[in-house]
Amino acid sequence: MRVLASGLKFPEGPVALSDGSLILVEIHAGTVTRVAPDGAVTSMARLGGGPNGAAFGPDGALYVCNHGGYLWTEGPRDASPARPVTYTGGRIERIDIETGEMTLLYVGCGGRQLSAPNDLVFDRHGGFYFTDLGKSTPDHIVHGAVYYALPDGSSIREVAFPMQRPNGIGLSPDEATLYVAEMPTARLWSFSIEEPGVLRRDDSHAAPHGGRFLGGLGGLQKFDSLALEASGNICVATLASGAITVVSPSGEVVRQVETGDAMTTNICFGGAGMRTAYITLAGRGELVEMDWPSPGLRPNFSR
Repeated sequence: MRVLASGLKFPEGPVALSDGSLILVEIHAGTVTRVAPDGAVTSMARLGGGPNGAAFGPDGALYVCNHGGYLWTEGPRDASPARPVTYTGGRIERIDIETGEMTLLYVGCGGRQLSAPNDLVFDRHGGFYFTDLGKSTPDHIVHGAVYYALPDGSSIREVAFPMQRPNGIGLSPDEATLYVAEMPTARLWSFSIEEPGVLRRDDSHAAPHGGRFLGGLGGLQKFDSLALEASGNICVATLASGAITVVSPSGEVVRQVETGDAMTTNICFGGAGMRTAYITLAGRGELVEMDWPSPGLRPNFSR
């Protein structure tokens, strides 16, 4: 691994650009940050709360899941021991990367407030799926969900519920399947897509959200965000063990690539032939890169 930037405040959500730079978020700083090819780090936008996953949309803007300061936030707590006093509620934000201007798109769906939006992926039609972790206290859990929304702020719908802290999310190369990683269970679920924003229920696995169990890990491991290889393999950042776990579309664990950081949070692909993996190591506060044996899948609307 080669270190591209250090001193970052809980980095996540890396997005590779064609000019060799990367955009990521720093949760503890509440910022969207650019890392230039020479390693220079600059703040692009200050959002507050807790910016998490990020992706480019069809209009060239950056779309960000913001958990509102609910996760990984230091400081005093209110009467709910799990919630910081600065928690402002989850939301989806649009960022003009030229000006840094933020537009608030969504704060809820169907009368339910978003709890802690975490990660998102755009389909080729221009809509996006995103995960909401939910939230918990020592004696109460608000379950997580998956939503589908349009980037102009006109439509949002719940497509999978309830889930146990859904985190990473991605689409198969043919966009016929949606993958969702649950964090505490280290389980990977798949959903067949009937049309944009409509998932087919599969009740054969008796999962309340209607997904198909694809695979999981044993021991004390947790799944974070994910990215796909062009082959269709799913690469999931894995907490506790500190690795990238590569899972085949049939659910077989192909390999684990160790990183040395228990807080290995995100992966994306870029570079020549999409053969460079960019990984955020939040425990160390680093963005690193490494050569990858298989090309990654290029995200829709990448720049």
